[in-house]
Amino acid sequence: MKQYGTEAQHVSRPDENITDTLLERQRRRPHIPIFEVADSSGRFVPMSIDAFLSEVTAVAKGLIASGVEPGQVVAIMSRTRFEWALADYAIWWAGGISVPIYETSSPSQMQWIASDSEARYALVETTRHREDLESVRGELPNLRHIGVIEDGILEELKKRGADVSDEELEARRSRACGADVATIIYTSGTTGRPKGAELTHSNFVETALSAVTLLGEAVLPPGSRMLMFLPMAHVFARLLVMTAAGPAGTTVAFTPDTKNLMADLAAFRPTFLLAVPRVFEKVYNASEAKAIAGGKGKIFSAAAKTAIDFSIAETAGKVPIALKAKRALFDKLVYSKLREAMGGRITYSISGGAPLGERLAHFFHGIGVTVLEGYGLTETTAPVCVNLPWDRAPGTVGPPLPGSWVAIDDDGQILVKGVMVFKGYHNNPEATAEALRDGWFATGDIGSLDEKGRLSITGRSKEVIVTAGGKNVAPAQLEDRLRTHPLVSQCMVVGDQKPFVAAILTLDEEMLPTWLKNNGMREDMTVAEAAEDPAVRAELQTLVEAANTSVSRAESIRVFEIIDTDFTEENGYLTPSMKLKRNVVTKNFADVIDKIYSHPKPKS
Repeated sequence: MKQYGTEAQHVSRPDENITDTLLERQRRRPHIPIFEVADSSGRFVPMSIDAFLSEVTAVAKGLIASGVEPGQVVAIMSRTRFEWALADYAIWWAGGISVPIYETSSPSQMQWIASDSEARYALVETTRHREDLESVRGELPNLRHIGVIEDGILEELKKRGADVSDEELEARRSRACGADVATIIYTSGTTGRPKGAELTHSNFVETALSAVTLLGEAVLPPGSRMLMFLPMAHVFARLLVMTAAGPAGTTVAFTPDTKNLMADLAAFRPTFLLAVPRVFEKVYNASEAKAIAGGKGKIFSAAAKTAIDFSIAETAGKVPIALKAKRALFDKLVYSKLREAMGGRITYSISGGAPLGERLAHFFHGIGVTVLEGYGLTETTAPVCVNLPWDRAPGTVGPPLPGSWVAIDDDGQILVKGVMVFKGYHNNPEATAEALRDGWFATGDIGSLDEKGRLSITGRSKEVIVTAGGKNVAPAQLEDRLRTHPLVSQCMVVGDQKPFVAAILTLDEEMLPTWLKNNGMREDMTVAEAAEDPAVRAELQTLVEAANTSVSRAESIRVFEIIDTDFTEENGYLTPSMKLKRNVVTKNFADVIDKIYSHPKPKS
């Protein structure tokens, strides 16, 4: 079994918990604002660590006065915002366990998470959230209180806890040790009912220390600035906020509504960003479309090629003088404007959740924004591996963080052990025993390690398609390439136990009018009309053929169908973390799949 890993350079004390990281920041970096909070005008106002701790302790006292006991669960359901972080730390300060619920969850999803975790108290963002939770409250005998953030519950808690002493609060805060559960995060449930991953205080503290030890000086040095817009209900966003607010000494701001992302980037001007590949694809596609619409398509194309060539050459260790000069020219004409659109100061970003693709990784590095791909899961407190700024390898997710090991078993499955691996699944010993074997966590992902210990991800073992001819096909490689096109929103490769591989594509409704205009076509064409249009189909045929060059003939897509329904979280085809619910798509679009395979196998 091939494996690679290193020992942790810094280990937390057994009695240390997440709250200690804030107290340490207060001692070491009291003058760096911990947060900047947007006011009613959209201006970001700095908040000191002293001011934040005052808010946290006041809310924590209110939770204690409301009956929250040590080790009890408080659920949080909200968009990403400052109050999310405030509630999270207050729960830990009161000795509780926080359980996130995605703010887009249905009442049945809320009911399952609140019931399985035995939540006693819930902090929700809106009245609608409270009403949805109230609708299933009859099935939640342990739930005593529901407070609404937008109705002022946090201010009410501050008043309610006025009589709780500092001594009682400190006893609560210091009670949790590293091995105690800090949060239960429920998996996305792509293949069944979500499982609650129990993550300990040490999981968070030691993973944060590991990340800062490895990357802090380059990526998140003290005084750097991070804008968080991904869901705080996701483990990676939680960990990064905790890392930034604690060991890294970073200033954090939040964007609750991604419609305001570009304005917030301009106002806050972050130096670091956490995003998913789809965000980078959108930035690239929108920039290209805008250039084409303005008659500058050839300039953008040349600039993009130069950025990619420069990054490839720099990665190889030698950049020709002529290429340096060419990049300098395009930096003035194109790249500087792209960086300014992202706030003007971003130098690093981490991308996770799905492969970014080598082309986009090289493009963004070439324009001056280095995107470091990483890999992790809910059960590993997010990051297991990440690309290193000084040793980037686009196409891989880099080596394991200090304090962790990655192995590849005989079936190609990725195994992980180390400081970030979770305690187990809540109330589910069978699933825990299946996932944790001899100290290793079986991820369910397929991958390989190179000679430097850098991990490459092939796909999910549960997603691997086995054709009727016995060929194993990892759909992610093809799907990731198809989604880079501005016309494509989502796609799903099919072919399990079928004679050939095919794909279902959905169109990007937002980008469609621009693409149609740039190609001299009718801009008001509907998605349904575009799905049948010969020119659109010809463009996507070319895209499919290009994607097929990355795989063998037996793995290539022979037929594709375009549907006029997108795959979104709202209609139940994507999880909140943007993973495709393949079983749901397969069931609901069985007629489309049947249509694909009702015809003879295409000729090779």
